[in-house]
Amino acid sequence: MNDLVEVRAGVYRDSVSLMRVSRALTARPGVSVALVAMATGLNVEMARDLGFAVPATATPGDLLIAIRAGDEDELTAAAADLELRLSERAAGPGAGGTGPGVLPRTTRSAARSAEATVALVSVPGEHAFAEAMDAVEAGLSVMVFSDNMPVEQEILLKDRAGERGVLVMGPDCGTAVIGGAGLGFANVLRPGPVGVVAASGTGAQQVTSLLDLAGVGVGHVLGVGGRDLSAEVGGRSTVQALRALDADPATELIVLISKPPAPEVARAVRDCVFGDGGLAKPVVVALLGPGQDDLTAAAEKALSALGVPVPEWPHWPAPQTAQTLGSARASRDTQRGPLYGLYSGGTLCTEAELIARTMLGTDRGPGSGTAQPPGSGTAQPPGFGTTQPSGFGMARFVDFGADEYTRGRAHPMIDPALRLEALAAVDRGVVLLDVVLGHGADPDPAASLAPALAQAAGRGVAAVVALVGTDGDPQGLRAQAARLNEAGAAVFTSNAAAARHAARLAVP
Repeated sequence: MNDLVEVRAGVYRDSVSLMRVSRALTARPGVSVALVAMATGLNVEMARDLGFAVPATATPGDLLIAIRAGDEDELTAAAADLELRLSERAAGPGAGGTGPGVLPRTTRSAARSAEATVALVSVPGEHAFAEAMDAVEAGLSVMVFSDNMPVEQEILLKDRAGERGVLVMGPDCGTAVIGGAGLGFANVLRPGPVGVVAASGTGAQQVTSLLDLAGVGVGHVLGVGGRDLSAEVGGRSTVQALRALDADPATELIVLISKPPAPEVARAVRDCVFGDGGLAKPVVVALLGPGQDDLTAAAEKALSALGVPVPEWPHWPAPQTAQTLGSARASRDTQRGPLYGLYSGGTLCTEAELIARTMLGTDRGPGSGTAQPPGSGTAQPPGFGTTQPSGFGMARFVDFGADEYTRGRAHPMIDPALRLEALAAVDRGVVLLDVVLGHGADPDPAASLAPALAQAAGRGVAAVVALVGTDGDPQGLRAQAARLNEAGAAVFTSNAAAARHAARLAVP
């Protein structure tokens, strides 16, 4: 094997761009591993664990390049590809500065030169606060794509944004749409009268994709970060975003989406929406939790409020061959279960777990039964117990987008490696997965997932896929559905419908 290791001092690229470069290089013929990342302590440790000799002089402000290939020619070709990809990104939109050939050195100076109104922060979590606060002080609203920001910093940032009259979306805000322009993981949506406030990225993607499939467009999606409706943060950005959409003349209907909120914060937000002096515009509320509407029901309520008929959501039943294999395996077992939920979207995972546990008669809330996925990969978080079903009933769910899975590696909507490893270890029962399309996500998720699903079907495992996307997405919603379906999976555009179908399959 041949290795290339370089540390380029003072060369910065955002983490999402570098993750994509790393993945593209790893996919090249002859390349066994490629890590292109900022030389943070975690990334340097990861490279050394892979056997690369990283110089001790590397600092977090340097660009780390580590590539391993089968022979010298393959390594040379990969290095040339790397230079092309880095130069393309350096010359892309927004590369200009305060003068000819001068790049801005701070967020505030970049804002002045670009006459911007919104900043997107995508740096390691320990550095995100400083950049986001710089944007707020410059009078910008800010989308903090970065995760792992301490909650104390989030509160301070949002309080200062409120004083400055700007909005903080995040941290860990994966999805936003501003005036029809998508940021982060964003589906291709038709323009329209709906505005969304979401303490959930994939929850917003599910609802807006269903609205798009029904012919209804969206003007804004204001993500507020998954912790905004926690007791600590108290809905600071949620209330601000709701009022902003209420004042927007182009917004006719508002949809509020969140993973299970703190009860006292949910009450306060409802008072803001429906109480005395509340919002003037109609609001559909989807705060996930026991006894509350699921995301599909919220989308259907939004359609009804707009006077639009609710369609039959597209779905593709499992091929007869897969059903026959599953039935044959089930006849040898006392039950089909357990049900494994292997998710990339946290809110989609929570929604599916709520539905499945209710149907399967368990008394554990979402997250309480979340367990180590099948398989024995080293990237699994510590402290999780046996992979056997005892102690967790018939259902177990894993959110591969959680912080413990994404430190130092791409989000599972970009890099499917951990989920594929988990899927390969399932040898009985039912597996339920989400596949989220759109800009920022895997350009062809079926390419890696369909073969893995076909192998699972051969083992007698029943597979169900929740496919979240629109007909305008670059991956092609129906083309992706056809390939996943041909591999043996039942495919649903409604995550709630997929979860109900999977739970029915898991019942003895």
